[in-house]
Amino acid sequence: MRCPYCKELDSRVIDSRAADDGNSIRRRRECTSCGRRFTTYEVVEKMPLMVIKNDGRRVVFDKNKILNGLIRSCEKRNIPTEQVVALADEIERELRNTMEREITTKAIGELVMEKLKNFDEVAYIRFASVYRKFADISMFKEELEELLRSKTEKA
Repeated sequence: MRCPYCKELDSRVIDSRAADDGNSIRRRRECTSCGRRFTTYEVVEKMPLMVIKNDGRRVVFDKNKILNGLIRSCEKRNIPTEQVVALADEIERELRNTMEREITTKAIGELVMEKLKNFDEVAYIRFASVYRKFADISMFKEELEELLRSKTEKA
């Protein structure tokens, strides 16, 4: 690591610790030439995750789109914002851990629905009604019955 003061290439690490909730490492360094100290941050380089839209277009993954959908689904529910953000982070982490560089909107939607089902049933139904484009009350009723069936199977 090049010293920002004397531009020497050699430095030694004095201290390392996790930063930014474990997403980066903060390193305290000392230049072997001039003796001055400086801080560096090390982060994992993220490969862009591409989303394949229904019409075949490819766009860069944007966690905010998932977060906005979750926020709308959880509207007027007694759910702290931190929990909704944590759920969006969990979904993004799971998508990135697949090691796939391209993922369909259908796969993303199904993952969000799976996570919402265990998170909040009302939010799940709200999201499902938009995602699955319920055309009438019978589709809504079928989804509710499926939710109730899965709930009784778990019990």
